[in-house]
Amino acid sequence: MDNQEIKIRYEALAPFLNERMRRLLVGAEATALGYGGVSIVSRMTGLSREVIAQGAKELQETQPLPPEQGRIRKPGGGRKATVLKDPTLRSDLEALIEPATRGDPESALRWTSKSTRKLAAELSRMGHKTSHRMVAELLSELGYSLQANRKTLEEGSHPDRNQQFEHVYRKVKEFQVGDQPVISVDTKKKELVGPFKNGGQEWHPKGTPEEVKSHDFKDPELGKVNPYGIYDLSKNEGWVNVGIDHDTSAFAVESIRRWWTHMGQERYPNARSLLITADSGGSNGARVRLWKRELQAFADQSGLAVSVCHFPPGTSKWNKIEHRMFSYISMNWRGRPLVSHEVIVGLIASTTTTQGLTIQCALDKGLYPKGIKVSDQEMDALSLVREDFHGEWNYTISPRLLNTS
Repeated sequence: MDNQEIKIRYEALAPFLNERMRRLLVGAEATALGYGGVSIVSRMTGLSREVIAQGAKELQETQPLPPEQGRIRKPGGGRKATVLKDPTLRSDLEALIEPATRGDPESALRWTSKSTRKLAAELSRMGHKTSHRMVAELLSELGYSLQANRKTLEEGSHPDRNQQFEHVYRKVKEFQVGDQPVISVDTKKKELVGPFKNGGQEWHPKGTPEEVKSHDFKDPELGKVNPYGIYDLSKNEGWVNVGIDHDTSAFAVESIRRWWTHMGQERYPNARSLLITADSGGSNGARVRLWKRELQAFADQSGLAVSVCHFPPGTSKWNKIEHRMFSYISMNWRGRPLVSHEVIVGLIASTTTTQGLTIQCALDKGLYPKGIKVSDQEMDALSLVREDFHGEWNYTISPRLLNTS
């Protein structure tokens, strides 16, 4: 047999064969040649002797490997993932990305301007064996994506916007290093209670969609709910207080109080302080007097020094709770009419993620009237200290030593 014929056949067939079929082909050629066939086929095809020998062995097996849905290797075969052999690769890549993140450095929606080749070069200098393709795969697994600029900033955006994001990031890390609780808070979108259309789809037998009302007019008896959420950044846990009255600052702080009572104080038995990251508007707004007065009452009751960092106006989308908790709640109940308070609480409490998120939820039937005024005298009585950098956004409310006699 002319050895060149082996090379011609292999080059003609190789583009149409998968990995296993190529092994079998070269194994058959080597077997046909007899003694020395493996070396000859290796020279003609450029494949390693080990691959050719494995193909010949598979041909001799009484029960060859079945082509199970396109499988070309036995279970567990193939090169082991680099992240399994190099356990610090993933964490080192994240450490490289975070300083370059635009906006909130800890946002779940994380963008980066560094190329995969530059990141691979940085990792190589740190002693990792990687490539730009592997970096791209890891970034995808970690929730990164290439994104173009988007016109969302108003002309009057605050000049210290990014500095505030950096301040929040440093503050969060400071509390986490000290094993002190850090929570992200916000009110989820108000929801109608009753047989109303809820966006999304759910599996049903063909032709039997769940019927809902054709118009979204509020049910006078069921009304709406205000889900106020608390997300624990360190524990990846959440609490949702489902209110049926007004979304006021009193309701917001009561939600935080219930989280602390039911979850927080058990998770952080040695806590002396609490950091709250919040938007600048709404019931937990930076300029809302009632918010600060109610936080003072909570600080007095819990004994915690409550620090607050507000995101700059117009940047609520970077609030951690939006991407780490609320988005998953919306996905969990998509296509499900929120027909009752019990259904809403159940759907929220059953929300989980593959990253380990768990949520506890309760219905709050309390009344929270609107229009409460807080006087200058009450504000002066607060134990509130503003930070040097944007004290309107960053401040701490300490417990007062109240006279109990």
